[in-house]
Amino acid sequence: MTTIRCDIVSAEEEIFSGRASMVIATGEMGELGIAPRHAPLITRLKPGQVRVQLENGGEQFFYVSGGILEVQPTVVTVLTDTAIRAKDLDEAAARKAKHEAERALSDRSDALSLAQAQAQLAQAVAQLQALERLRRSLKH
Repeated sequence: MTTIRCDIVSAEEEIFSGRASMVIATGEMGELGIAPRHAPLITRLKPGQVRVQLENGGEQFFYVSGGILEVQPTVVTVLTDTAIRAKDLDEAAARKAKHEAERALSDRSDALSLAQAQAQLAQAVAQLQALERLRRSLKH
C-alpha cells in the first residue's frame, strides 16, 4: 500500500507523525482528501476535524483550531495553533465554551467582542462535532 507521511503540529508540540493512506480535513472551500502522490497544495483550514487513515487500516481523529495544510510530494503537514486528539477533547468544557459564546453573541456588545464570540462559538461547535464523529466511528 502506498502511504504518505503526515505531521500534525500545534504551537506547543507535535501531535502526530506517521504514515497515512489518506488525510481528510476541512479547508476554507470544503472537505479535502489527500492521498499519496497528491499535487502540491497549501490551503487554510477551518476549525474542525482532521481524520488520518493509517496504513494499517485504522483511523485517528484530531480537532484543530484552524491553521494551514501543506501538501508536498512525500508529506502532508498540518500547522495549527491548537491540535487535540479527539479522544482527549473535554466535552463539558466544549459545551460550556459554546454556551458562553452564544451568550456573548446575544449581548451584542462591541464589534471586537462579537468577532471573538463568533470565533469561540465556531471552535466549540467544531470540537463537539469532532467528538460526535469519534463516537460514531467507535460504534462501528
